[in-house]
Amino acid sequence: MRLNQATDYAFRMVLYLASLPEGTKITGAALAEKQNIPERFLLKIMRSLTAANIMKSYRGVEGGFALQRAPKDITLFDIIEAVEGQTELQRCLHDVGSCSKGCSGMCSIYAAFAGIQRNLAKQLKSYNFEDLANQEKAIKNAEEAAKAAAAPDEDKAKAE
Repeated sequence: MRLNQATDYAFRMVLYLASLPEGTKITGAALAEKQNIPERFLLKIMRSLTAANIMKSYRGVEGGFALQRAPKDITLFDIIEAVEGQTELQRCLHDVGSCSKGCSGMCSIYAAFAGIQRNLAKQLKSYNFEDLANQEKAIKNAEEAAKAAAAPDEDKAKAE
């Protein structure tokens, strides 16, 4: 299973907005620039996120985009479903009649994939964007602290 590029961009857009103060609006152009996403592609993805009530779209001069829900209420699963649509690992998980063997979901392969699908959905729903934004801030703070700690050593080396 591989998620498409639009989903990756959607993760980045929602994560960025989740890191801003609640209710912050940003234009599509600014968001595209900050996240290095082609603007036309970003606007297409935003339509999916808006339709799924993840993003809110504002028109006009003061327009832009903002999160419709609190970051704690948006999960990785929500983004995948909004952008990719309903996803199943195996066709028969969605439509037992699609089985070419004709077993209508009564086989060991179906049972195995049904369990995997449940576990995958549960895992994806366990990651929300409030937690992810906090983790992202912690990573950036650690990087900055490491750079600051290395800077005096670099200054000493230059002086010698």
